[in-house]
Amino acid sequence: MTQEQGAPETKGVTVKLLATLDLGPEIDGMAGRQLRMRMVTIAPGGVFGPIHDHKDRPGMVYILQGTITDHRNGVATEYGPGVGWPEDRSTMHWLENRGMTPAVEISVDIVRQR
Repeated sequence: MTQEQGAPETKGVTVKLLATLDLGPEIDGMAGRQLRMRMVTIAPGGVFGPIHDHKDRPGMVYILQGTITDHRNGVATEYGPGVGWPEDRSTMHWLENRGMTPAVEISVDIVRQR
């Protein structure tokens, strides 16, 4: 079994919605989409899973505090404060906090309005 197949379910994660912007009036062809900004906190030992993709939901992540381990393509990569990464249509991953302090990220993505 690969890391991805064994990715655990979400636990120890708090998500706070910071802002949204309706993109329909802003950009032609973007009706029904919004730009969303969230603060995600992953407690020590917490997991943002299971494995998920970002097809039709591109975004960017920036780490404010702590260290987040990103699991994709069988590789675990640690990101600390001041570092970010893209989440595009080829992203298939899950995240965890292996550290001893809460990890906090800012996540900005484009999503379909509910």
